[in-house]
Parts: sequence; C-alpha cells; structure tokens
Amino acid sequence: MRLIGVDVGGTFTDLVYADTEAGRTGVHKISTTPDDPSRGVVAGLAALCDKYAIPRDTIDVVFHGTTIATNAILEHDGAVTGMITTGGYRDILHIGRHQRPQHYSIMQDIPWQDRPLVKRRHRKTVRERLVPPRGEVLEPLDEAGVRQAVRELKEAGVQAIAICFLFSYLDPAHEARAMAIVREEYPECFATTSSSVSPQFREFERFTTTAMNAFVGPKVRTYVSKLETDIEASGFKADLRIMASNGGVATPAMVAERPVLTLLSGPAAGVIGGDWAGGLSGKRNLITFDVGGTSADIGIVAQGGFGEATARDTWIAGFPVMVPMIDVHTIGAGGGSIAHLDQAGAFKVGPRSAGAVPGPAAYGRGGAKPTVTDANVVLGRLDSQNFLGGGMSLDEVAARRVIGELAKELKMSEREAAEGVITVINANMANAIRSRTVQKGIDPRHYALVAFGGAGPLHGAEVAEMLGVPEVIVPPHPGITSAVGLLISDLRYDAIRTSFQVSGAADIARLNADFAAMAKELADRFTADGIDLAKVTFERRGDLRYVGQGYELRVPFPDGTIDEAALAKAFAAFHEVHRREYGHHFADSGIEIVNLRLVGAASAATIAKPTVSAGKSLDEARVRSGHCTFRVDGQLGDYPTDFYRRDLLPVGQKIAGPAIVLQMDTTTVVPPRHSFEADRAGNLILAKEAQQ
Repeated sequence: MRLIGVDVGGTFTDLVYADTEAGRTGVHKISTTPDDPSRGVVAGLAALCDKYAIPRDTIDVVFHGTTIATNAILEHDGAVTGMITTGGYRDILHIGRHQRPQHYSIMQDIPWQDRPLVKRRHRKTVRERLVPPRGEVLEPLDEAGVRQAVRELKEAGVQAIAICFLFSYLDPAHEARAMAIVREEYPECFATTSSSVSPQFREFERFTTTAMNAFVGPKVRTYVSKLETDIEASGFKADLRIMASNGGVATPAMVAERPVLTLLSGPAAGVIGGDWAGGLSGKRNLITFDVGGTSADIGIVAQGGFGEATARDTWIAGFPVMVPMIDVHTIGAGGGSIAHLDQAGAFKVGPRSAGAVPGPAAYGRGGAKPTVTDANVVLGRLDSQNFLGGGMSLDEVAARRVIGELAKELKMSEREAAEGVITVINANMANAIRSRTVQKGIDPRHYALVAFGGAGPLHGAEVAEMLGVPEVIVPPHPGITSAVGLLISDLRYDAIRTSFQVSGAADIARLNADFAAMAKELADRFTADGIDLAKVTFERRGDLRYVGQGYELRVPFPDGTIDEAALAKAFAAFHEVHRREYGHHFADSGIEIVNLRLVGAASAATIAKPTVSAGKSLDEARVRSGHCTFRVDGQLGDYPTDFYRRDLLPVGQKIAGPAIVLQMDTTTVVPPRHSFEADRAGNLILAKEAQQ
C-alpha cells in the first residue's frame, strides 16, 4: 500500500510517505497555514507527491493528526452550544463537584464557571427519570417538552445541542428518542448524546465531555468534510483516516460524530512514533519528548506499552474529559516560545509562542519577539544556511537584534541572554518530565529519552542531563516522527459499560452479557467501515477500585467466558496494579468493578524499518567547523564545533562532541562532554561521557 501521514503542528506541517510493499519512504515539511490548516495539508500532499514523482491517484490512505478540536477548546472558540437535560439538573455543568482547581487560592479561575461550554440560558430541562442499578423507567420522557426545548434553542441561535440525561449510561433509550426529535425539529444542528460519547457514571464529567463534543462539533465536522473534498479535488483517491486520542485512527464519519475523540490527536501519534523509533534500537523503556514550534509533549512507554490516562488525569484546558486517551502531558514550550519579563520582572520563556506567523525573528517574516529559535541561532547551534536541509535560510541579524533587546532588559550580554533562554526552556521541559516520572514513582535514570519534533533534538541532550537520563535517541526523521506514528496506528474503537459489581456478589451472567453487547457494538462499527472482522482483535479491560475508594485503576480482563476463576485473575491483577501505583494493596478488602471496557483494533499495513547504509567517512560527513556557545561547569564559553550531515555519518562510529548534526527536518545538538553514534537501526544515540 502507499500511505501518507500528515501531522499539523503550530509552525510546520510534517508529511511522510511510505510504500509498504517496496519499502520506500519520503519526507517533506511545509509551513502550517493557521487560518485554514486544510490548505497546508493539501498543499503538502501535492508537494510531497511532486517531490518523489508519485502519481496522486496511487495513494491508498492519508492519515492525519489534527489540532482543530484542541485549539477550539484552548481558545474557547467553538459553537454556540445548548443542552437538554433532566429536570432539576440544569446546573450540573456549573456546580461541578464543588472542587476548586487551587484549593487555597481566593483568586482563581474555575474554567467551567468562568468560560462555560454551555451558557445557562441555553440549558433546558425536561421531565424524565431512570433509576439505578438497571435503568428502569421511573418517569417517561416528556417528548413535548423536548420539542419545545429544541424550538427555543433554535430560536436562540444555538448551533449544537448536547443531550445529557441523568442515568442514560444504564439505558440510552430516552436520549435516543430526544435525539430523534432534535433531528426532526432542527436537522441542520449538530446534536450529540452523552450515552454515545461517554456512557459511564459521574454525571459532571459525562455532561462536560458531551458538551465539549457539541462545542467543537460543527468546526471539526466542517474541517473534515472540507479536507476530504479538497483532497479529492486535488487528484487523490485515498481514504482519509484521522488520529484519535486513544492511539488509534478513526474514519471521518466517526470523527464527525465524536470530534472529542481527537483532542490529543497529534500528541498521541507522537508517542506511538517515539515508541517505534526506540524499538528500532531495542529500547523498551522510553520517555517520548516531542518538541515543536509551540509545545512540548511528554509520554511514557514502559516495556513497549504506553499508558492510558485515568479518569482523574484527563483534563483539557481545565475541563474534565472522559474519553480514552494516551497519557500525554503538554506544556507551552517550543522553538517559537517567547522570552519575556513578566509584570513582576521575572524572566520567563513561554507559554506564549510566535507560532508559524510571524514566527521567530530568524524566519524573516516580521517576528519581533525573542524566541527559543532566535536564541539557538545566536548561540551558533542553528546553521543559518542549512535550516530545513538548506530549504530555508535564517536571518541571523534579526535573531541577534531581538535577543539583543532582551539582553538590555536583563542587563546582561547578548550571549548570556541567549543561553539563559535555553536554560529556562530546558528547565521547564525537564520539570514537565519529572511530573510524569519522578512524581509517579518512575526513575527516569532507567529510561532513554526519545527526542523528536522540529526542536526536540536541539534540546534533548541538555534536558536528559538535567534528569540523569543516560541516553538520548534521535529517530531517523525526528521532525516527522508524529507523522510516522500515524502510519503505524491501528483503526481503533472503544466501548464501555458501567457495571458496579462487588467481589463476592458479582453477577457473572451480566458481566458476560455486557462484554458480548460491547463486542457486537464494535463489530458493527468495523463492518460499517468495511473492515474484515477476521482482522480485528479485541482487548478486555476493567476499571476497578477497593470498595469506598473514589477513583479506579485499569486492569486487563481475561478473554473467553467470565467465571469465578477469571474474576479471581482480574482481582489479583488489580492488587498488583494498586501496589505499583500507590506502594501498597489491601488483600482482604472488597473490590468493586466500576466499568467494563472493550477495545477493538484492526491492524493496517505499516511503514518499513529504515534501510541504513554504511555512510561515508567522518571527513566526508563534516560540513564545516565553527564555534558554538555552551555552559560547562557553570562557565559560559565558545567551543570549537564540527557540523555534520547526518545521512553521511559513518555507522557504528562513536564521535565526540560538541557537534551539530544537520538534516532536512531538524538539527541535533551534541554538547561538550557528550558523544554520539549513528547506529545500525537508523537512530542517533547520544550519551554523556563519564567524568574522569
């Protein structure tokens, strides 16, 4: 098959081509078009095919990672959204759980109150009620009330409607009927139900997730529809697949229905791509470090498996989200991050970014703020004539001007100011990694750091040194590793049932019935997508907790018929997961099965391992020699530094730093007292030299 992966970042849109039968690959980068990302995607697809002389109509699938939904939430720029909910529960979205993001602050923003997804005047209630534990009807749905609510919302100019009833996760019938009425009364409106988006208990989180789905729905649906149309109009006949937050890809139809599934689309692909790159060199414990123009995304891979965020950890822009997500932590730190003094005079870097337009001053597009990229230019770590493989020149004069202005504010030299920018941004990224490792009981010294994205290899070695991480892996094509992750992702769907079963009194027949119902639900989805069910694998999981606990831990459930032995195996797995997470477990305590989950995955053709040539001699790989600025033992100094072309490096030869390694999609910095080697798997391996 011929595949293309497209990952849209804040500054660049990255593309990778793979012919899975011939084993050929190709890469390309173009500037992102923030006003309409689809324009850059289509232009990039065309440019990639032209670059490698690939007929456009021979591409089978285009995989795409998008930030449309994420940006809509972060910028609070979504649709005018309404809600229809159970009588008496109009204000769940406002009240929440009486929790404050900062417990002891008297001045703070509470996102769901300060910038609600659904304004109070657009929340309508109707009479209906189901009762637990099985969802019997206590009060029938007031269908006339639903019609009246829809008409009022339509008249108010609402563009999307979220239907959220109290116990709909037990029986979706009332929500389904309300949805049918919305379709009759207001067919052009984007409508969604909580039972289709997140059919599980915790009404505040479920209602918020559904409201978020409605809030971003029209924008995502329009984007995906336009992208499909524009790709076809450009001469492509490829199927389009969109990256989802759970580490799989989904069809445009599924994304148009549940756009909330794409909230971590790009970062999820990065974790998968980082895992693939580490696996090339036989490394299974990895910290993925994806740094682009505006953000840095951190993920953890342990023994070749990446974690899924728990219910207490899934937040976007301060809002809780209950959809399956790879555990990725994002901070505002990238090549475009702006260095500035805050109102109190403190020196900070990020989270504000120059983005793609105007971008850093060094891009020559009118940027007037000092950024991380400008600092790297001033320190000599970016070659102004060899940026993007020579495809773009950097304006060193402009970079020095903005860093010089910052230096005057800081009352220090230009060189000290530039190095300060790098030190601060590196510290920010190291602290973000500590929050996902040290604070969770993971020792980063037992992991390798996979540095990728356009800026990851620039900072990877120094960030690793701050953490005591012994080794940095730079993938074959670091700048497009997230796009590579797209090509190796499965078509993946999730189903969930809230169960509330307690050990010793579990209804085994109901457990088996729930798993069977979920299996049919997912099988129907795959069949609708034209997927042969023989190629689909299913994985069972459960959210378990000790009786009385507030949150759950996810554990695997055995395949086959559930019986007492299978339950005992799942409970034993929970004890072990609890011990690893918290350092202890309670062998004699009752265990509650809160949710049952089923994950279906259909494997697709994947990208081949890179073919590695023997390279050339070190002299042939050397582009030039110059000087770069580094801080060693607390002293800032200029060090003689060799610049190398990565594709010509001899394989298996250990080379001492300092050095700069150039390639089309990124630049790798090897500081003093470090060495690097191009290994036979296609990766660059950086390591700190032992002190004498």
